[in-house]
This record gives sequence, structure tokens and C-alpha cells, in this order.
Amino acid sequence: MAAPILLLGSLLAMSSFLALAYDVKPLQDFCVADAKSSVTVNGLACKDPKKAKAKDFFFSGLHLAGNTSNAVGSIVTPVNVAQIPGLNTLGISLARIDYAPGGINSPHTHPRASEILTVIEGQLEVGFVTSNPDNRLIAKTLNKGDVFVFPIGLIHFQRNVGWGNAVAIAGLNSQNPGVITIANAVFGADPEIKSDILARAFQLDKNVIEFAQSKF
Repeated sequence: MAAPILLLGSLLAMSSFLALAYDVKPLQDFCVADAKSSVTVNGLACKDPKKAKAKDFFFSGLHLAGNTSNAVGSIVTPVNVAQIPGLNTLGISLARIDYAPGGINSPHTHPRASEILTVIEGQLEVGFVTSNPDNRLIAKTLNKGDVFVFPIGLIHFQRNVGWGNAVAIAGLNSQNPGVITIANAVFGADPEIKSDILARAFQLDKNVIEFAQSKF
């Protein structure tokens, strides 16, 4: 009886170790990204910490409104490891989203991060869609000061439903969350996805698909 219990204990201990080992944590105070390094890693190589400066941990300009004069009426100003090298390995980033009246942040996903969105100005309709097979829309109208969470990997969107411009700040739990805009990815792939595949997937006429592809 003692042997099976000992074996079970060993397996539990091993599984706990593996679970902890999988969640990579920084092993130093910081790892400022070295943009000049040719080393390829899952993240960015670190520069000599003795050469770190305050500017490596700093970004200015999030108070400035972005230009929303585009087809969707919104613009995202990211603040990730590309803007702040000191975010490397820290697992966080920010973004400012500006919306013109009626503007949308098109349905998209972040493959590497969950998102928490705070409305700074205006009124937004927001929502995300659960995974197959339910594909349930969870949506709400937000006002200034309201907060909403989009779980990692799920398709989500925002739309300005107020009278004027709207602004939101998004926090993401990745230094480089990535973004896949659904319409761009499906209809603007390079090289393009064959129209007959998309016609069958969307159950639409092939000419409709080709028209959509021409827009991207």
C-alpha cells in the first residue's frame, strides 16, 4: 500500500513542478530589449543591464488623440515592447483606442493576451463571442469609467454609440499580445484564400466573396 501512495505523491510533485516550470517568470530585475541583437528567442534578447536608462522604461504621448479618419473610424495607439523596451519579459502592455462617432474597433482577437478595457470618454458598445459550438455573444454598453474584460483568444469588438468622439485605454497581459483582425485575415490574406473555399465556409456566392476580397 505504501508503494502506490509514494508513487502517487511523486507524480503529484512532478506535475506541480512542471506546471510551475511552464509559467516562465523573469529571472532578473529587468530585461531591456536589445533591438540591435540578431539573437532569435521567444521574446527579445536583453541588453547589458548596466546600460539601462530611464528612457528604456518610458513612453510619452498617450494623451494625444489618434487620427480616426479611416474606413473603420478608429485608431489604436499601442504601448508594448516595441515602444518601451523595458517591458520585455514583464508580460504587460497598454493601448489607447480613439473612436470617431460611429467608429468601430473591428472584430479581432489577441492570440497571446486577455484584455481589460476602460472607457475614458464617450459611450461604447462592446462584446465578445464564445468559442464553438455555442458562439454566444456577450455584449454591453459602457459609459465613461466603465470597465470590461475580453478573455484571451476570443473574437471581440467595440463601437462608438455616443454623440461625440470616444476614448478607451486597454491593458493586456502580454508584452506583445498580437492582433488578428478577422476581416483582414480572411479577406486580405496574402496570397489570398481561394474564393471557392470562403464561399463554402460563409455559404455565400463566390462573386460576393471576390467583392469582399477586393476591399482588402
